[in-house]
Amino acid sequence: MGAESRLRDLGLVLPRAVQLPPGMELPFSWVRVHGRRVLVSGHGPLAADGTPAGPFGSVPADVSAADATHSARLTALAVLAGVRRAVGDLDRIGAWLTVTGFVNAEPGYDQTTAVLNGFSELVLDVFGPDVGDHARTAIGVAALPLNLPVVVAAELELA
Repeated sequence: MGAESRLRDLGLVLPRAVQLPPGMELPFSWVRVHGRRVLVSGHGPLAADGTPAGPFGSVPADVSAADATHSARLTALAVLAGVRRAVGDLDRIGAWLTVTGFVNAEPGYDQTTAVLNGFSELVLDVFGPDVGDHARTAIGVAALPLNLPVVVAAELELA
C-alpha cells in the first residue's frame, strides 16, 4: 500500500501551504528537489488552514510533553504537505534518509527524543519501515521561530 492510500486509510489530512504572519518573507524554498534528493527546510506544526499551530512556547514550562509530541505529529503532516507540493505525489518517495528535529526546550529538558517520536511514528505509519525508516537527531534549543515548540528538517530520496 502506498503512502497516499495509507494517508487516506489513517484519516490524515495535510494542511494547506504555510501562511506566514503579515510582513514576514522567506528567501528560500520550503522543499528543494535536486536530482533524486528532496531537501526539506525546517517546518513547524500547522493548522489545517496553513497557519502556525499552537500551543507556543518552551517544553515543558509552556507546552506539555504530550502537547509537544502532538505538535511533532502536526509538523510531520506539514512536511508531508510540502513534499507532496514539491514532488506531486508522496508515492514518489523512495526513502526517508535523515530527520533533524529541534525542540524549544527549557534548560535541562532531556526528553527531546520522546517529543520527536511523534514525528517519526507518523512517518513510519504513512510510509512503512522500508521507505519511512530514517536516521534522526533530536536537539533541545533555547528558542525557535515564532516561538514554535518543534521544528523539523529532513532529507528524502525519490524512488
